[in-house]
Amino acid sequence: MQVDAERLAREFVALCETESLSQSEAKVCRRLKEVFTELGAESVIEDQSSAQTGADCGNLLVRFSGTLPLPPLFFTCHMDTVGPAQGIRVQRKGDLFTSSGDTVLGSDDKSGIVACIETMRVLHETGTAHRPVEFLFTTCEEIGLLGAKAFDVGMLTAREGYALDGGSFGDVDIRAPALNRLIVTVSGVAAHAGAHPEWGVSAIILAAKALADMPQGRVDKESTINFGLIQGGTAINIVPDKVVVEGEVRSHNPEKLAQLTEAVRNRFVNTARHWTDPGGAARGKPRIEVQVKQEFLVMQLAEQAPVIRRIDQAAASLGLNLRHGETGGGSDANILNGKGLVTAVLGTGMTNIHATNEQIALADMTGLTRLLLTLLTEVTF
Repeated sequence: MQVDAERLAREFVALCETESLSQSEAKVCRRLKEVFTELGAESVIEDQSSAQTGADCGNLLVRFSGTLPLPPLFFTCHMDTVGPAQGIRVQRKGDLFTSSGDTVLGSDDKSGIVACIETMRVLHETGTAHRPVEFLFTTCEEIGLLGAKAFDVGMLTAREGYALDGGSFGDVDIRAPALNRLIVTVSGVAAHAGAHPEWGVSAIILAAKALADMPQGRVDKESTINFGLIQGGTAINIVPDKVVVEGEVRSHNPEKLAQLTEAVRNRFVNTARHWTDPGGAARGKPRIEVQVKQEFLVMQLAEQAPVIRRIDQAAASLGLNLRHGETGGGSDANILNGKGLVTAVLGTGMTNIHATNEQIALADMTGLTRLLLTLLTEVTF
């Protein structure tokens, strides 16, 4: 079976130049419906998840029945991209693809999508027998994995599969951290900053005191803490009475995640509890509330799990040595594993992800396609 690299390249360019920011994936969804219907899919189903995600389309599930009596597998990719993504124009130099420099490229995750398309085109053209396969294309991955969270996994026949995402081709992520999101509301007391500043309690100062001694960055080899958003105040002549700080705690160790989250919460709460007013003129006391949202669970797959042994066998038959590792990021695989679907992450080859110098090589996308073809046609368990 020969992968048509130039056909893959044309489809990749067309997909990348089709804008699909999170919650605006409908154009890509329509294109995928057309392609897979033409390729003889058994079913092409758009779910009703848009009511939960706010996207202009739902997740898309495509099923091919296959002709080999083997357990079905699934592949999943997300249709959305980050910005800036208006007016993407793909540049090709040899076999390297970039954007024109003022937008992202969109290889995250259209490199995964195009590998799925080319895989089924090759199988359709050659009539090669293959195992049953399903493709799940999600929305809103980049803004909190919302499409995967809203997806009803009962729609899938396969119980094991692969998320085509991440970084270097040849990487297989089998571990990823859980993440708790923190939304901290710091309430102070407003006052005129010139006439009566002593009457006020600055929410900004309180937030700064709490953050100053907070663990930040890499806490240990398993865990990280970051605060990335802060909003508050209304004018420079008003003592600010409200600040909202948003951050996250990640860890590969669920117990450590809980401990670090509680430590962060206590740091904020104690900042308000230990507040003093030396002048005695403040017209109220501060209050700090911490809301914790579990965004996704930890992903931990065994080295000898069937989903890993299958991809290793496929790679070996192509002369590839895959690298099993872990990532500090989250993906749809975290959500699907949490819902009982055993899911590993296969790197597609994208680099400089989420930046205007994002790039990917055609060799990596064709290599990924060959890996999928081998997995579907030659691996017998």
